[in-house]
Amino acid sequence: MELDPDDIFKDDEDDPDSEFYQQRESSKEFVVYLVDASPKMFSSTCPSEDGKEETHFQIAISCIAQSLKTQIINRSYDEVAICFFNTREKKNLQDLNGAFVFNVAEREYLDRPTARLIKDFDCIEESFTKDIGSQYGIVSGSRENSLYNALWIAQALLRKGSAKTADKRILLFTNEDDPFGSIKGVAKADMTRTTLQRAKDAQDLGISIELLPLSQPDEEFNVSLFYSDLIGLEGDELAQFMPSAGQKLQDMKDQLRKRMFTKRIVRRITLSIANGLSIELNTYALIRPTLPGAITWLDSVTNRPLKTERSFICADTGALMQEPAKRYQPYKNDNIMLSVEELSEIKRVSMGHLHLLGFKPLSCLKDYHNLRPSTFIFPSDKEVIGSTCIFIALLRSMVNLKRFAVAFYGSSSRPQLVALVAQDEIISAGGQVEPPGMHMIYLPYSDDVRHVEEIHSDTNAGAPRATDEQIKKAAALIKRIDLKDFSVFQFANPGLQRHYAVLQALALDEDDMPEINDETLPDEEGMARPGVVKAVEEFKLSVYGENYDEESDMGNGKASDASKKRKTAVENAAKESANYNWPDLADNGQLKDLTVTELKYYLTAHNLPVTGKKEVLISRILTHLGK
Repeated sequence: MELDPDDIFKDDEDDPDSEFYQQRESSKEFVVYLVDASPKMFSSTCPSEDGKEETHFQIAISCIAQSLKTQIINRSYDEVAICFFNTREKKNLQDLNGAFVFNVAEREYLDRPTARLIKDFDCIEESFTKDIGSQYGIVSGSRENSLYNALWIAQALLRKGSAKTADKRILLFTNEDDPFGSIKGVAKADMTRTTLQRAKDAQDLGISIELLPLSQPDEEFNVSLFYSDLIGLEGDELAQFMPSAGQKLQDMKDQLRKRMFTKRIVRRITLSIANGLSIELNTYALIRPTLPGAITWLDSVTNRPLKTERSFICADTGALMQEPAKRYQPYKNDNIMLSVEELSEIKRVSMGHLHLLGFKPLSCLKDYHNLRPSTFIFPSDKEVIGSTCIFIALLRSMVNLKRFAVAFYGSSSRPQLVALVAQDEIISAGGQVEPPGMHMIYLPYSDDVRHVEEIHSDTNAGAPRATDEQIKKAAALIKRIDLKDFSVFQFANPGLQRHYAVLQALALDEDDMPEINDETLPDEEGMARPGVVKAVEEFKLSVYGENYDEESDMGNGKASDASKKRKTAVENAAKESANYNWPDLADNGQLKDLTVTELKYYLTAHNLPVTGKKEVLISRILTHLGK
């Protein structure tokens, strides 16, 4: 078989079976949702976003349902279990009273979420009273402790996997801040002690317990009565808990469909310094672009993933080849046979480790050298003892001398130079702001750098300069439309959100696709404010003059056909718009009686956007009229 050049120089990191991907997926997250199902969760209500009242039980259910839907995209390999406590019926492997583990067929109690689980869980409110039921599991005169049972069940579910390769969490939803409030004396002290001990046993096994309290409308959840001891809150943490818990609950309800990369080690590499001295480093991914998942081919009947198999048949005999095919490379009228091991060795340009070459001043590193997201590196003493000590000494020297390190790095098929930029620790009153470590910046090849050439139509004339008046108008325009507290994280990719919404609708057999809010669209109402329109017009007038035509041809200045049509449309709209008394229509609330075409007469005549529904058009007109 003749060699394929594309296959020889294929990047190993693009292969899902490579070590890079295996290490990235080696750490999972196991979550058990514990939901209080006592009658108090059904009787307590609070207003929702649409103005309707919803119970605390509905809030918990909606948060979990949203988390399950986004988890398939965010963290597809993580596994979840759902357990209700304070229930009438019981369903768990330990056969404990007052606890019901919700699940569906063909799925383990702790497993990856499936479409059937999500669909059935969305409808659980309708069947909860009939199939599961609600009751007070901790009452005076009874030795039943449903909270203790729930923690025991959750701990048993989380025995799966190793604490070294999996993050284990228990998320507890409740609006009862004193679960043993109805019990007095020795019985209460005994139940409190055993429950806290059960929680401590779970935490000793590497399981974190997170409380998501649901406050009453007229009374805030008092975490200090019991749960502060259960989850280990003290001092300032106690005062800051309720605001942070409320924000966490809101984040669960408003989760965005996006890939989540948690703080996990991406890869372990070795930094070779000099004379055989090497240290071990852990690499962490920072900001990465989000892309749709890989395409998986499914069988049209069973909807199961297809597995591709390839067989080779001898061209002479037609027999199925049993031995693996050998590759060859023609050379001087002869075919040089190459084994798989030899090909792998030929491809191996780099071993995937860092080799320190030297140091350069930080002034030599330019912004345009950073062509792709950097990687954060931090030392590890797991395999090489003393790596942290050497790394700290190197880090401090680089910070003090204002140097960055140049190193050789790369995969087996893409070797390149990288810059290691030291970052010192930054601490503020609230704690650590920036951790100490180094950023590995992937430096460009020489042909990746393009030098900008300035070309002017008239070489004798100087470059055009803005006048003081134009600069003043531009500054006024920027100040007028300045975005306060802007961050790129405020805006979601609408294409990806629609992609995920379509997948969700197909997987769950939903008739209606979830509505996607495109946050990248211009703020038409904001741009139509009189102050903004005035600033834009003044800037255009100062730069282009009064007789400038935006759609005129650049060469001869003659108006194009599109410009003529636009002018005609504006003139016609101005004539039609003059037939209406727009201020009176706005004052009397009669704009809604006009058709969309009639509303667009006003917008076109005043050079305002004409896109959107009828309500948007009316709002735009009212804003322009100052109503």
